[in-house]
Amino acid sequence: MTGGEGGGPERYGGPLPIAVLASGQGTNLQALLDTVHGREARIVAVASDRPAAPALRRAGDAGVPTATFVRADFPDRAARDEAMAGWLTDRGARAVVLAGYMALLTPGFLARFPAGVLNVHPSLLPAFPGLRAVEQAVEHGVKVFGVTVHFVDEGVDTGPIVAQRAVELPDATDPAAVLAALRPLEHSLLPDAVRRLAAGALRPPRR
Repeated sequence: MTGGEGGGPERYGGPLPIAVLASGQGTNLQALLDTVHGREARIVAVASDRPAAPALRRAGDAGVPTATFVRADFPDRAARDEAMAGWLTDRGARAVVLAGYMALLTPGFLARFPAGVLNVHPSLLPAFPGLRAVEQAVEHGVKVFGVTVHFVDEGVDTGPIVAQRAVELPDATDPAAVLAALRPLEHSLLPDAVRRLAAGALRPPRR
């Protein structure tokens, strides 16, 4: 991450304050809590678009503030994202990590976090972006699956790639089994990307 054009990496006086967005079980959130939280980074807030998301319980158990922003409670996506961004910044978040967050974010939200918004996706992008990535890969008969961490931009899984890791599964036919095989890769790759972001070693896309 850098400041203005030509500037050096930005440094932080302590752990990088980050927010996490999650829609589901929160296993990637747990990986962040277990590895970088309180070390290279500090998770200051967790938000979800689903009130029943188990990720919220994981955050609460760790003493991290939580909130839910349901699309139906707002007139449009932009209003929802503006409210969510405001809540996250009020808690000091400088960067955001999407850990299984299943809703698209508006450009206005992304602009509120110039330090970067990272996402982890269960495919080797640019192959199989969007929803049902693993199902798509299985249906196409691929033999090598993988995980990508990338910066989020205005597209669907089109932002600059930060890191990728692959695993050979030549006989894969069950998407659930593939997802289970990919989990350890996600749980290693995402914290490593957050460490690099906190160290000023990653450059988010310019807006």
